[in-house]
Amino acid sequence: MASSAQSGGSSGGPAVPTVQRGIVKMVLSGCAIIVRGQPRGGPPPERQINLSNIRAGNLARRAAATQPDAKDTPDEPWAFPAREFLRKKLIGKEVCFTIENKTPQGREYGMIYLGKDTNGENIAESLVAEGLATRREGMRANNPEQNRLSECEEQAKAAKKGMWSEGNGSHTIRDLKYTIENPRHFVDSHHQKPVNAIIEHVRDGSVVRALLLPDYYLVTVMLSGIKCPTFRREADGSETPEPFAAEAKFFTESRLLQRDVQIILESCHNQNILGTILHPNGNITELLLKEGFARCVDWSIAVYTRGAEKLRAAERFAKERRLRIWRDYVAPTANLDQKDKQFVAKVMQVLNADAIVVKLNSGDYKTIHLSSIRPPRLEGENTQDKNKKLRPLYDIPYMFEAREFLRKKLIGKKVNVTVDYIRPASPATETVPAFSERTCATVTIGGINIAEALVSKGLATVIRYRQDDDQRSSHYDELLAAEARAIKNGKGLHSKKEVPIHRVADISGDTQKAKQFLPFLQRAGRSEAVVEYVVSGSRLKLYLPKETCLITFLLAGIECPRGARNLPGLVQEGEPFSEEATLFTKELVLQREVEVEVESMDKAGNFIGWLHIDGANLSVLLVEHALSKVHFTAERSSYYKSLLSAEEAAKQKKEKVWAHYEEQPVEEVMPVLEEKERSASYKPVFVTEITDDLHFYVQDVETGTQLEKLMENMRNDIASHPPVEGSYAPRRGEFCIAKFVDGEWYRARVEKVESPAKIHVFYIDYGNREVLPSTRLGTLPPAFSTRVLPAQATEYAFAFIQVPQDDDARTDAVDSVVRDIQNTQCLLNVEHLSAGCPHVTLQFADSKGDVGLGLVKEGLVMVEVRKEKQFQKVITEYLNAQESAKSARLNLWRYGDFRADDADEFGYSR
Repeated sequence: MASSAQSGGSSGGPAVPTVQRGIVKMVLSGCAIIVRGQPRGGPPPERQINLSNIRAGNLARRAAATQPDAKDTPDEPWAFPAREFLRKKLIGKEVCFTIENKTPQGREYGMIYLGKDTNGENIAESLVAEGLATRREGMRANNPEQNRLSECEEQAKAAKKGMWSEGNGSHTIRDLKYTIENPRHFVDSHHQKPVNAIIEHVRDGSVVRALLLPDYYLVTVMLSGIKCPTFRREADGSETPEPFAAEAKFFTESRLLQRDVQIILESCHNQNILGTILHPNGNITELLLKEGFARCVDWSIAVYTRGAEKLRAAERFAKERRLRIWRDYVAPTANLDQKDKQFVAKVMQVLNADAIVVKLNSGDYKTIHLSSIRPPRLEGENTQDKNKKLRPLYDIPYMFEAREFLRKKLIGKKVNVTVDYIRPASPATETVPAFSERTCATVTIGGINIAEALVSKGLATVIRYRQDDDQRSSHYDELLAAEARAIKNGKGLHSKKEVPIHRVADISGDTQKAKQFLPFLQRAGRSEAVVEYVVSGSRLKLYLPKETCLITFLLAGIECPRGARNLPGLVQEGEPFSEEATLFTKELVLQREVEVEVESMDKAGNFIGWLHIDGANLSVLLVEHALSKVHFTAERSSYYKSLLSAEEAAKQKKEKVWAHYEEQPVEEVMPVLEEKERSASYKPVFVTEITDDLHFYVQDVETGTQLEKLMENMRNDIASHPPVEGSYAPRRGEFCIAKFVDGEWYRARVEKVESPAKIHVFYIDYGNREVLPSTRLGTLPPAFSTRVLPAQATEYAFAFIQVPQDDDARTDAVDSVVRDIQNTQCLLNVEHLSAGCPHVTLQFADSKGDVGLGLVKEGLVMVEVRKEKQFQKVITEYLNAQESAKSARLNLWRYGDFRADDADEFGYSR
């Protein structure tokens, strides 16, 4: 065979074969391998090298599908061990080789050495020495190479290695299984535990043929969650690669082909198995995505068990860098500034089950649509009576439940908004109405994705997209998983139960129905309501949940500026500050839970009365903010004094509706006020609670012993007759007993009922609030009611000071007061009455020092200048203290007198 190695020498003597190098890509059998070069700008060239002078057994071959009579060919004995010997030794390693012979058909035979030169291990000799190959028949040992092969073979025979061992080698023949009868059962039987495997073939970057060990199942595995560019088969049988298909295939081949791996079998698609391939060097699925060789696919990412968010993050990494298949990628929010992509905003209104209106820090309003979800909608065309006007909120199944979920969760709360995409405006067609531009975003509160929560309760569905449509939620996979859970558990829209029906009577403007309903509402006293719509500052549309009806409600006791109205033939302009009044009411009460007291109704069937939000009277608030005036009809109301006091304070500020107000001469109107002196009658009190807005609650020291005695008797009574856990059904406004964190029972009032697990209570004798489950509440025994001993905690506010509007500054002031006076005895003097609660001065019991004056001296609050003559002396003292704090640049004044600038920018008003 020496002459066969001459590849082109002169006739003067045998030429030395050229030594060539390559990297082993694949082992075809015990005597044939494929080597490749180094990649340069694409997949490298390859060539098959067959080992000279030796023969190893043939591996099994599957019968061709085009030959129905053909049968599968099994392994020859010791063929697979020989292949494995070479695979473990050579795959991915650099070898050098010489070509000794090339047949007319192009097959190349030669010698292969491990390493960079011929001094490395001779692969043919190693195979023969292990008894995994034999010398070719008829070969004579007439050169050194053949002599060494002969010696190796004799040594293997003597040692009874491999094929020279006892037996016929049948134990080395694999029982290959090319098909699986029940792929689903096969996958489930492995319980997503890693299965050892060898990758036998790479079809494209994301589809491989794997040999599962130890049972020798030969299966096609598609990588879960991704798809690489493929090779398109043409009519003539040729294959045309899509862009980057060849590069993606080489990327996977160079890392996985004939490597030992572990595969997690996750699902099945026809006879193909969906799985994740794990290699000691990493997860090929994530690597393909990160390098821009693959894209995520929705239909299989749901079965990926190692975190779909990792795949989306890897894909996002490639997109941002425009790698390979993403070279022309443009992000959906590429034109937005970072501050417009992510921001915090306050929810002002829920429009329907997939849209909200938020107020930005700038004061602007913005409509946000929840990304990738669809609200409930009517199915079919004939489900609605043609003569009846459709009210989507009540007539579309689960729309009301979805809206209520969002309303209770979001209204008035601050949320995090991450814009996912901007859906451009679309014109109307025959079947689809026109849509304006939509900002679609992921909205979270307290780490909870609102869209995901909505979908998981079956109150919305997930929109399906084309695979190349990138305008979708950044948490799309979580939405799909939430929808799958909702379907599995039969929640909401996916329930088999009858759909909920909301029969809501709209008696707005129906005089006859309103007359019938009026006595009922008057007797009810305070009724719970939800503000559905704000028409103007004093005109609202309310939903009464207990009565399941809609009413138009007018605020009593005030005269609010009228808004613009469209009249036949002309547009009537609104009065000054009508828009501001409407906006004020909207921000305060729209879609909030309120309490209403109905007093009467007008000729048009609109109810007139008082509306309370979190304990505050809306009529009083509008007057207080100079957006309404007191109407003479308020004189017979119990709220008249509060309204007058609020109006007087607003007049003094000369703002908005009182901007042009002129005070009457003092000598005519208030002759008594000039002669009046400040009364200082301090009484001892015990400070029990400080609120976040610097109000405080105190107990009268003189009645302290009565409270202690009542609490002792009440607890003894409860100990002998303990309440049955869960038997008490709390209602807003009721007095009850509540178990505090110290394990003791106290008198309380129910302020709000969110759910049985969340009851907001106010401890009437101490002034603190808490959220408790109903299991920690009970009925207040009559012997200890407020008739026996009135509520002992009284609310007050500091006189002559302004509480900072800035959150941090206000917190500093509150912390200082908590340190100084909470749970201590002080002296209290009522200075003047105001809307809400009396304003007082407070002194330390020992030093008689003024607490409010101390806050001014420390620069924690500003002085509220009042014009009453009797207060001028104390006001002067407060102003002098403020000037000292300003000179020393303490706290509020550390940057000088900020009021010289636009104070509103800094969160203060003068």
